[in-house]
Amino acid sequence: MRALNRLLLASLLALAPVTTFAADEPSAEPDVTIRQEGDKTIQEYRVNGILYAIKVTPKGGKPYFLVRADGENNFVRSDYPDMLIPAWEIFSW
Repeated sequence: MRALNRLLLASLLALAPVTTFAADEPSAEPDVTIRQEGDKTIQEYRVNGILYAIKVTPKGGKPYFLVRADGENNFVRSDYPDMLIPAWEIFSW
């Protein structure tokens, strides 16, 4: 009986680090921080503490997103691509 109790205690101690490790899993839901800066509302989207997008809503204007351009903290507007494509109207009727 003592051997069984020791075996049970050893198995519980072996599983204790696994349960604490499972609690630190990355979350799929982003953390959103909303703040006012002048006449703009800024929403910062973070996953696991990493800022990946910013939504800027000017007062009386159209909202736009800033997304990460590279691995650093360089953000570009998502509605203005890097490559400009001409959009000339050739025919109209």
